[in-house]
Amino acid sequence: MPDIVLRIVGLKVAYGGIQAVKGVDLEIQAGELVTLIGANGAGKTSTLKAITGTQAWAGEIHYMGQSTRGMASYQLLARGLAMVPEG
Repeated sequence: MPDIVLRIVGLKVAYGGIQAVKGVDLEIQAGELVTLIGANGAGKTSTLKAITGTQAWAGEIHYMGQSTRGMASYQLLARGLAMVPEG
């Protein structure tokens, strides 16, 4: 069975009353290359910010088998999970 590096279940991100991400499910296995594409305003950056601990979120995020709930972005970075934005 392949190792699951990142597992996301029911990810939701909201800014005030605006729901930017509405229930993303994603599973990435070791060795896979995955892209997140979509139109402007589709929630790509909000999703990545939630995964890397810089945006509040609801749902489940597990990195390397451990929940990231309550982890600060610097703790995730120390485990190898980071976002490198354009520019």
